[in-house]
Amino acid sequence: MDKLNDLADEQLAILYIEGNNRAFDLLLSRNQSKLFSYILFVVRDQNRAEDIFQETFVKVITKLQAGRYVVSGKFSAWVMRIAHNVMMDWYREQRTQHIVEPAEGNDLSNISAKDLLDGNIENMYVNTQVMDDVKKMMNLLPPTQREVVYMRYYQDMSFKEIAETTGVSINTSLGRMRYAILNMRRMARKYGVALQLD
Repeated sequence: MDKLNDLADEQLAILYIEGNNRAFDLLLSRNQSKLFSYILFVVRDQNRAEDIFQETFVKVITKLQAGRYVVSGKFSAWVMRIAHNVMMDWYREQRTQHIVEPAEGNDLSNISAKDLLDGNIENMYVNTQVMDDVKKMMNLLPPTQREVVYMRYYQDMSFKEIAETTGVSINTSLGRMRYAILNMRRMARKYGVALQLD
């Protein structure tokens, strides 16, 4: 197992395709937390997120076993693209215009932006309040905009990676980000929220 720990996810995926089940166990343990956080952020419901997470990994296993995985980028981005497709399928089934209401008590407390903030205690307090306000406004964005903001700022993905993961063009990803920022600015003006980090 020690030798497996030294391998990249993409190499582990190939080993799993060749029949090494321990390689898949390691892939799952490396990716499950980040993937589940992403799904939960988008769907806003713990039980639904668990179902989508399980369905995503069933599809991952099926695609790997069918030889439909090609090393052409990060394995985690490939898995996130599958999760994105599973979520979009779920939304289509619900026939809800792709709008998700925030679940009660879901304040995005599982996302930490403290590593983005520095300064003295007073600045830290102000910055924490600003980030809390931003998270509340993000809850009100349409899912496609919220998803792009989450991937860009909380998972540090490039717009190219976002486009590949969500199956849209880079221009569409940029457009969604632009509209998300415009919507958040509009909300900030409406409610008198200052979005300035010190």
